[in-house]
Amino acid sequence: MTTGNQGSAYRRDREGMGVWEHRGKVAVTGVGHSHMDRRWDGISLDKTLGAYSIVAAQRAIEDAGLSPDDIDGVMSCPGPLGDYWAPRPYFEPPYDSEDGITLVTAEWLIKGMGLNGTPLKNVTYINSQAPQIGEMMGLAAQTVGDGLAKNLLVLYPTGNMEGRYLQSGEASTDYAHKDRQWHSPWGHHTSSMQGTAFVFDQYCSKYSTNHDRHAPFVVNQRRNGLKVPWGFYTLNEPYQIDAEDYLSARWLTKPLNLFDADRPVNASAAYIFSTSDRAKDMKQPPVYVLTHAQIRYPTRSSMPTLNEHEHACELLAQRMWEGSGLEPKDLDVFNPYDGYSLFCHLFLEGFQWHGVKKGESHDFFADDISVEGSHPFNSSGGNLGTGRTRTAIFTDCIDQLRGQAGERQVSIRCETAAAGCNTPGGNGYIMFAKNPD
Repeated sequence: MTTGNQGSAYRRDREGMGVWEHRGKVAVTGVGHSHMDRRWDGISLDKTLGAYSIVAAQRAIEDAGLSPDDIDGVMSCPGPLGDYWAPRPYFEPPYDSEDGITLVTAEWLIKGMGLNGTPLKNVTYINSQAPQIGEMMGLAAQTVGDGLAKNLLVLYPTGNMEGRYLQSGEASTDYAHKDRQWHSPWGHHTSSMQGTAFVFDQYCSKYSTNHDRHAPFVVNQRRNGLKVPWGFYTLNEPYQIDAEDYLSARWLTKPLNLFDADRPVNASAAYIFSTSDRAKDMKQPPVYVLTHAQIRYPTRSSMPTLNEHEHACELLAQRMWEGSGLEPKDLDVFNPYDGYSLFCHLFLEGFQWHGVKKGESHDFFADDISVEGSHPFNSSGGNLGTGRTRTAIFTDCIDQLRGQAGERQVSIRCETAAAGCNTPGGNGYIMFAKNPD
């Protein structure tokens, strides 16, 4: 048994690394999503992250046309909730810890699948400490490319419970202590919201634009999200918002409002990464990995600046072009992270998708960015359109390249796709293609 501990060796986080050594030799062969709730009620064991993770894993294995015996690696980003909500009363064994309830390790999933009658008995590679999904997707591709697993099951659970979002650290108290009184005075995510709002204000000032012009993008994200059958809004609030809804929404941190922020949900998703030679004989058309890249861009102060975020997005794009051997004109489907809408356009400009350069995003949004049009930006609906799964952006890339996106299927050329998560200052991206060459 190999325990995943690659450290940072897998990262492609600097210039000059050349084309990725495993380009086209790794493919995504299976995708699975669980049902999605707004929150877990703290009672129903069939709706825990563990239960939903088993469902997602089973669906991914079935989607690939594999059996549990074919899985030789399991990777999980356990999810933050166990750390944040524990300690609290446990259930009876085997539910005597947070594992399988508000977090899911690879070890638990192997046993959990067994509890559900489908054991994963041939696993030789385990990693329960994978980073957030943007970097995890790159780590998964590298793991298979490096020969540590042939069919790797990758799990990403995202949970939410009753009460204040996350309940430790700054979120566990009504007070902002020490320096947090300046940059996180209202609790968890205040600093990221303030930083995003601050950078967006700088963007509007520099490029003579305003918050209202962001409305077409946010409205279109909900429209795309409603075309995702497993999305939160499709399942729970199947109505379209319009520009007036967006413009009249209450402020969270002005100029960031309620519809600029994604909504936490309780769900799980799973992917199968396989070697390309095996992928050719599987149930679904292979979706090949061309490259992956990561960035951690330090800020000089407690708040990022527009120049820092723009530079970070440019560096990330350069690493993606270098690793894939492609250019901006070669990227067809683009799904950048939209946890806050007010930084998503910086990825658009950094990658220069469809020729969009600095300061041009709002003009671009005013054009036709629908999935039926010639500029189907973020065809997934992202987190704003499906809930804070952070997985819709990756799944849509795979669906589009397979030709299985349904109502979201773009009408433009669809040979390559890219997605990534998290914010401009720290994230990981992955690039897919319909063909390995």
